Amino acid sequence: MSTLPRRSFLVLGAALALSACASTIPVLPKGASTPETMSDAEILTAINAVRKANGAGPWSYNPRLEDAARSQARLMASKNTLSHDLGVTLRERVTAAGYQGAVGENLAKGYTSLQGAIEGWMQSSGHRSTLLNAKFTEFGLAVARTSNGKLYWAMIAGGSFQPWLKVV
Repeated sequence: MSTLPRRSFLVLGAALALSACASTIPVLPKGASTPETMSDAEILTAINAVRKANGAGPWSYNPRLEDAARSQARLMASKNTLSHDLGVTLRERVTAAGYQGAVGENLAKGYTSLQGAIEGWMQSSGHRSTLLNAKFTEFGLAVARTSNGKLYWAMIAGGSFQPWLKVV
């Protein structure tokens, strides 16, 4: 039996690791929807496909969280700036939308599709953590376009405060 040189072993290991990571982001079906006209069902299917591929349970879609996400996406697009706080905090936005639970937020800019935004989030440990978090049970997502066509994405995940409380 021959042995692989160390360099070949390292290259093979890296290729296998990349292959494993890539398989956790399912390819979404191509549809006729533009980012601005995606239905709640299309968004729910895309997010839950990624969650399922990574061992997380499904989320439900929440219109109040979508309203808060839309507010943030539009604000970012109007200022052409990616930021969690452009004068209105996440808590202020979700409260104004009528949502009182625990929340987490993922933002993105420049991606031309939901698939691209999801892939970007999955490559960032903090965003991936929010997207796959079992303490959240629902979400809303929105996208807004700048006057020059750049897209800004906002996804807000939510759920009860109870799972976040420490038992003493």
